[in-house]
Amino acid sequence: MSLFTGSGVAIVTPFDNGQINYVELERLINWHVENQTDALIICGTTGESATLSNEEKKALISFAVVKTAGRIPVIAGTGCNNTADTVELSVYAEEVGADGLLVVTPYYNKCTQKGLIAHYTAIADAVNIPLILYNVPGRTAVNIAPETVAALSGHKNIVAIKEASGDIGQIAKIVRLCPKSFGIYSGNDDQIIPILSLGGIGVISVVANILPKETHEIVSLYMDGHIQDALALQLNLLNFINALFIEVNPIPVKTAMNLMGMNAGELRLPLTEMEEHTKKVLISEMRTLGLLPINH
Repeated sequence: MSLFTGSGVAIVTPFDNGQINYVELERLINWHVENQTDALIICGTTGESATLSNEEKKALISFAVVKTAGRIPVIAGTGCNNTADTVELSVYAEEVGADGLLVVTPYYNKCTQKGLIAHYTAIADAVNIPLILYNVPGRTAVNIAPETVAALSGHKNIVAIKEASGDIGQIAKIVRLCPKSFGIYSGNDDQIIPILSLGGIGVISVVANILPKETHEIVSLYMDGHIQDALALQLNLLNFINALFIEVNPIPVKTAMNLMGMNAGELRLPLTEMEEHTKKVLISEMRTLGLLPINH
């Protein structure tokens, strides 16, 4: 059974003077619940997980569970390139009440497909909550082959994949090889409709940090059979989505949130503030959607 249908936000981690801003994070969590976000993904890539300590990750996961209070599922990003550490954090996430796990492929190690199966099996064996595979080879240098996804889909706790390879042919093959009960989430905001058309059930989204209702609506309209309306909304957001990736995520989305007064705070090194020429493109697209006044 998949964890959710619709839009799961890969929520940013607000920082203030280098520390996690829990006041702002609580405000964002409540805002997402009120604005139709279907699931909360904490400590994901957009949450700058690579620069969070294990203690910070544990605190964030626990905080998200408490403040969400069962209103929508909380999915904890627990993956790293060390299997033992991933198991430890995954077990902790289950203990404090997370509804599921999002586990990225090990990065830098460049393990084999055999290694991926061993890695994910070890994590899934250690917990009793659903696990979503996360395939993002552009960041990790490792691709989960469709045959590997199919092999892992046989584990009772491995229920879905977040697919951010951008390879529609590969995603189609995953759908063909895996059980119908296995969920496919788009990992790219510009491919929500194509992945839904292949039988996908939602998106784990960056743009939902700013447009939660609209991102939810793309999926719900499609699922309700209003395919042209869903497509029109996807295409209307396309230029803005592209602007959110004009520099590496989450630099643009945090910049956009701060421009809108959402107080996402600074980025942690090695991520730095947005370049002026790319920021101008982002601001232009935000004005087009009415997210900023024309004279901003």
